[in-house]
Amino acid sequence: MTDHPSPLDRRQFLTNTAATAATAATAATFHSAASAASAASSAPSDNLLVNNPKKKPKLVIVDCHAHIYGTPEEEKHYPTIPKPLRPPAGTGTVAHLLKTMKQNGVDHVTAVQTSTYYRFDNRFTADSARRHNDVMVGICTLDPDQPQNPWVLEYLVEKSNVRGMRSIPGQDGRIDAPGVRRLWETAQRLGIVINSLTSRELKPQVAEMAAAHPKLNVVIDHCLNLAAGNTLEATLADMQDLAKLKNVHAKLTFIPTGTRMGFPGKDLHTACLEVIKAFGADRCVWGSDFPCELWLKNQHISYAQHLKIFTHELGLDPDTKRAVLGTTAQKLWFSRQDNRPTAS
Repeated sequence: MTDHPSPLDRRQFLTNTAATAATAATAATFHSAASAASAASSAPSDNLLVNNPKKKPKLVIVDCHAHIYGTPEEEKHYPTIPKPLRPPAGTGTVAHLLKTMKQNGVDHVTAVQTSTYYRFDNRFTADSARRHNDVMVGICTLDPDQPQNPWVLEYLVEKSNVRGMRSIPGQDGRIDAPGVRRLWETAQRLGIVINSLTSRELKPQVAEMAAAHPKLNVVIDHCLNLAAGNTLEATLADMQDLAKLKNVHAKLTFIPTGTRMGFPGKDLHTACLEVIKAFGADRCVWGSDFPCELWLKNQHISYAQHLKIFTHELGLDPDTKRAVLGTTAQKLWFSRQDNRPTAS
């Protein structure tokens, strides 16, 4: 992608992109019939929580943070960046993710674009989300400095079961750069979710951006990288301040990445409970950091152990557990209704 792409009007761009997507889809016919069958439904089911008057509601679990990687065969059609960060052999594939979800009773997943593998090429994430739309939605990542990307975002949302965008700073290092603003404005209009990947140094800019887009749901990935150590109290205070903005949500993925004690990460339990208290369970979600064989290898924490922290170790009450593990994510990414918050 060039730094200064030729100007295209929106109709020309979407027509060209649709043709490219059709070519890519033809090239991908090697995928199994089972995968094709999973795409028979046009959108994820709204009925994620089935109430039976004779039974307790099923605990629906949504994994809100998984990265997926192509197999060697798939890499022929979805090339990686030079020197990608690879997971251990046999891990991180869609098949591995689906198997892991089944083994752990996880119902749905948001596949977050794997920038360390594909950078801004979202085709593998988008195509996987479309093929497996009974269980998966996609979260794309776009370069905010490329002026055509608001159109790309609209196309991915309309055609590829993408329900969110992971937002990163522009080339100037700012999360409130003009290109970032254009993408947030597009996301707000489309009614999708922004996943904000940023450190606490950019927290004031994130707060200003969230306040400027009150109808846009914003999820703070990894809670500003909250971790045990000298920055714990300051980062927690920043998250508590962001909780004052009612369209901001917390992704509780930081216990296994930030602990210094290994499973079950007790040095971060209090901080996690404080985040839940500040935001409320209806604005908190859980994510696995899949594949844990790569992203949690230093902490030696498995997918099952990460989930167990929230099902058992934190001592969450049933309503909080149900919201954090499923119903909040259902409303954000898996509801067919307009999920934009009402401006206060």
